[in-house]
Amino acid sequence: MKDSERLFFIALLPPQIIQDEITEIKHYFAQTYNSRHALKSPPHITLQPPFKWLTENLPILEQHLSQFALDVSPIPITLSGFSAFPPRVIFVDVIKNPELINIQQQLMNHLENQLNIVHEVSKKRPFSPHVTVAFKDLTRTAFKAAWLEFAQRPIYFEFTVPQLTLLIHNGQNWNIKAEFPFLN
Repeated sequence: MKDSERLFFIALLPPQIIQDEITEIKHYFAQTYNSRHALKSPPHITLQPPFKWLTENLPILEQHLSQFALDVSPIPITLSGFSAFPPRVIFVDVIKNPELINIQQQLMNHLENQLNIVHEVSKKRPFSPHVTVAFKDLTRTAFKAAWLEFAQRPIYFEFTVPQLTLLIHNGQNWNIKAEFPFLN
């Protein structure tokens, strides 16, 4: 990557109190199952997976996201239970609803048509919204043990997300770069 090129992704973030509870679960995975990778970003639902963007063109990206968000109503979200993508990923399940599916499709289309930001893998597979609590560094053995523990564990939240969030990678972690309020 060039000096001026950075990694970004776009997501929906739960309210801080829910982020805090999910981050506690991520810490539990770090301590119990030696899986720390999920701690590198705040709890989130990815809408646009990571992409490279020149920092000098950041105002263009932010302007597009700001305009896009003004056409979107706040998004109702329900988190219910845990699920997995074996053999490495455990997450809090997000119940699909039309608003969530629509914003993800519209955002990806907008970014592709307006800014040539394309994530080929996401175009080929169905949108599967989730809030990751363990992945990448979760071993297959630890996954099996953790999944036995979390498969039936209850967790439930309902909330409305009032904005789109742009996150930037600093070389170590993902941090919030900007938020774009939805139409009220």
